[in-house]
Amino acid sequence: MPDYISPIIEASELLAIYQTNNLILLNVSNGENALINHHLNHLEGALFIDLNTQLADIKDNLSNGGRHPLPNIKIFAERLSGLGITNESHVIIYDDKNGSNTAARLWWMLKSVGHKKVQVLNGGFQAAQKIGFPINSKIQIPTFTEPYFVDSWRLSISDIIEVEKASKDKKYLVIDVRDKKRYNGEEENIDLVAGHIPGAINVPFTSNLDENGFFLSSTELKEKYRNVFCERNPENIIVHCGSGVTACHTLLAIDYARLQIPKLYVGSWSEWSRNNKAIATEKRE
Repeated sequence: MPDYISPIIEASELLAIYQTNNLILLNVSNGENALINHHLNHLEGALFIDLNTQLADIKDNLSNGGRHPLPNIKIFAERLSGLGITNESHVIIYDDKNGSNTAARLWWMLKSVGHKKVQVLNGGFQAAQKIGFPINSKIQIPTFTEPYFVDSWRLSISDIIEVEKASKDKKYLVIDVRDKKRYNGEEENIDLVAGHIPGAINVPFTSNLDENGFFLSSTELKEKYRNVFCERNPENIIVHCGSGVTACHTLLAIDYARLQIPKLYVGSWSEWSRNNKAIATEKRE
């Protein structure tokens, strides 16, 4: 694949090219003080994107799509244009939690609209800071250039109806990437109900990272997920989390492993648990 672009970029690689024309650097760190923190310290040249208002269309009733439903695709395209992103831009995304916060979600969204050059910074803000990447508080003003053309989400998406059928069919595999205690139903500090989708297996997204918070090598990830998939067709594999955000971290890891990207259940546990669906709390290995 001569045109292959790794979905992961190292901080040293970013440092070498960050002043290149047509490169857009995006900070998508999430949390109560994310915007304030961005105003205080961010990688030089980075623009800020907010998960809740720019990368999701949150409903009043979370049983309809969960905590972070995808936005309307045309509105998403307008937001990309407003950031100065064109179909030809090289987009590099970072957050402050190794890509698991929101960077992988935006990566999936851009990948899903067919964007060619999009990468996530391995190790996030901290990795760049450690090697001396320029950091400042100067606020970048995006320049609108031209409309960003998209027509549909191209990566496979699953809905609650398909997930319920898949959870009862051995030909399918439903993967829950939340941490083990939430999966087991031992604790739940985000959604209303603890537990997991019956039949789903637990492969925490944190297992994609080494002890230093960097992605495992593509070779290690390929071996890991081949063992998890057990030769199932990727169209029969559905990945979810709490709200369709950290699930994208695992989809990113799978793409980095040069494997076909499975389906994303965007509504995830936050939707499932609010719709009177069956809930399991037994521990499964």
